[in-house]
Amino acid sequence: MFRSFTTQASRCIASSSRAELHTSTVCRAKFQRPKKTVSKVQVKLDRKQGKDAARLYAVLGSEYNREDKWPGCDLQKTILTQDALYTTDQQPQVLNFAEGTVEIPPHLNYGIGGGEGKKLLFEVLPTLTAENGVTTFDENTVKETEEAMAEELQKANMFAKLVDLRNANARGLAYENRRRIIATFSTPSQPHDTGRPEVQAALLTMQIRNLWSHLLEFRKDVNNRRALRRLVHQRGKVLRYLKRLDRDRYEAVLPRLGLDEGSVEGELVI
Repeated sequence: MFRSFTTQASRCIASSSRAELHTSTVCRAKFQRPKKTVSKVQVKLDRKQGKDAARLYAVLGSEYNREDKWPGCDLQKTILTQDALYTTDQQPQVLNFAEGTVEIPPHLNYGIGGGEGKKLLFEVLPTLTAENGVTTFDENTVKETEEAMAEELQKANMFAKLVDLRNANARGLAYENRRRIIATFSTPSQPHDTGRPEVQAALLTMQIRNLWSHLLEFRKDVNNRRALRRLVHQRGKVLRYLKRLDRDRYEAVLPRLGLDEGSVEGELVI
């Protein structure tokens, strides 16, 4: 009888100890945090992103994913884009005549620009055309001249809308941007100096940025990727030549182009 009692007591103690051990294990498991495992691929990606963030980006001429030098530089102000043309706040220039007015758009395409060309087309030409063939003066001459001048002003308004830069295609816009860049980065003594290193670097930077925008949309365009590398190295050669030629001009042109010095020197990795 004593043996049976001890056997039952030992069974009760063993079952209670197993229950306590089981419940404590479950309670500890609730508060244990699983170990975070990071794959080797993710480690390599994180390491690559860290290196990319620290290096200078040769295409845009600044640190990786940083565009703090480009907004506000001379080249960015000079280049015209389609968005800037349609969102500009500039008002058309209005020429007043006795017979009417002519509204000239703020930007004209195909090299018309401003200065003598615009004056000849919209001020001198309508008057000369209206007075063409008038050799005698009588009571009908003034009336006929006024009617002819009103008709010429109407033609001038139609022509002004036709030569608006907003009607130009991509080649027309690129032509106007090249003209503006050459005029901005040339000297006053030589306003059309296309061989000047500053002008060449500015033209190459415009091409690089246009090609970069294209490649962001069409990432599988392998041929243009090679062209982008060629343009970046060509710009680096021009700027290094300018550095050997005149260090002051080299240091002055970099902020005008929105470039960092380290992005155009040494080995260019794209």
